[in-house]
Amino acid sequence: VRGDTAAANGIWQVVLSAGARDVVAMCALLVVAISVDWVWTLIAVAGAPLLLGPVLVLQKLVRRTTTRAREASAGISTRLDEIFHGINTLKLNTAEMLERNRFSGAMSRYLKQEMRARLAQAGIPAMTDLVAAIGFAGVLVYGGNQIIDGEKTVGEFMSFFTAMGLLFEPLRRVANVSGAWQAARASLERVHDIFRVKATILTPMPVAAAPIAPSEADIVFDDVVVTYGSESALRGASFTARAGDTTALVGASGAGKSTIFNVLTRLVDPTSGEISVGGVRTSDMSLSELRSLYSVVTQDAPMFDDTLGDNIVLNTPGADDARMQETLRAAHLADFVATLPKGLETRVGPRGSLLSGGQRQRVAIARALLRNAPILLLDEATSALDAESEARVQEALDELSVGRTTLVIAHRLSTIRRADKIVVMEAGKVVDEGRHDELLARGGVYARLYDLQFADS
Repeated sequence: VRGDTAAANGIWQVVLSAGARDVVAMCALLVVAISVDWVWTLIAVAGAPLLLGPVLVLQKLVRRTTTRAREASAGISTRLDEIFHGINTLKLNTAEMLERNRFSGAMSRYLKQEMRARLAQAGIPAMTDLVAAIGFAGVLVYGGNQIIDGEKTVGEFMSFFTAMGLLFEPLRRVANVSGAWQAARASLERVHDIFRVKATILTPMPVAAAPIAPSEADIVFDDVVVTYGSESALRGASFTARAGDTTALVGASGAGKSTIFNVLTRLVDPTSGEISVGGVRTSDMSLSELRSLYSVVTQDAPMFDDTLGDNIVLNTPGADDARMQETLRAAHLADFVATLPKGLETRVGPRGSLLSGGQRQRVAIARALLRNAPILLLDEATSALDAESEARVQEALDELSVGRTTLVIAHRLSTIRRADKIVVMEAGKVVDEGRHDELLARGGVYARLYDLQFADS
């Protein structure tokens, strides 16, 4: 997008300044040529209609090849980003040469498309030069014979060719602008394609509604179906997460746990069925109203290349110092921040690269604490941590979940034994629910998953 906008932005200056100036100059010189001899002028420009067909073809070719070149360039940028973030994986798998060959292939495809675009763009002024040269040759033959016959003077001939010669250079520049404009149009169309994308999540007009208190924040799924094309992610899922309780979602990979979070927050809308929070259907709330109900802590704990403090107050700007300090203590971050020379003004690097995994998770927990929403959504935040970091993060999570409706995606069943309810999912359906001991006693899907995880012990 950045390259497309830069290409589109640059063409306006050329069109509005050089292009406009050259068109005015051409018109003035054409008037001079007509005043010398209108027949010679007609001969000189007689080939212009012949340009129309080839130029239209070349313009379409410029747009098509430029679009392909821009797409290839975007692919290279994406690939470079993946290489930089996965460089250690490439090294550990001795895949540097393989990746180098792949990248060289991508560069070759880009250069091939770029060369085609440049050649097509250069073809427009080349065609203009050819037709102009043929017209000049016609005038030279016809006018030369008139001079020999004494019908015209050498002075008139020189005046005409001086005017046409001066006209030739702005004509070439206008032809160049035409080619550049077609390339810019290709970039503009790619940018416009982004703006043409319609929102798939429609939000209703905001209505005045009383805020949902933590004690009223029940979550109810009623026969919810979610399909992506021909694939069904949820197949009539129904369950209730009671206000103030911790409800865990368990199931094998692909069971539909993440889809539950996505439809609850309306990152996607259900194909059918209803979801309500605090007795209000989520489809009746504005997106901002709905999402303000949630504090979210995910596995990846996304960070931005900003200060530690700005990452914490991301969704709660204007938090005072006292509240910030209280949040740091509750998230078990206060001691860590105290060791930093710049404290909360310390930059965390791209994607939080200057922080450890446990530190990033605690920053995400501090962010959720500061938001103080009635519902807590956890995509098990401790699954990728070492034992010491996990203990600290778990303490912070316990502090965070007090008095809140908590919905947990559980990957390790040992972390949700104390949950008030465990919802067991399989192939997009809720197949069982209950407490840990009850589910084990029933010997269903949950018991099988539990046995698989703890077979060694």
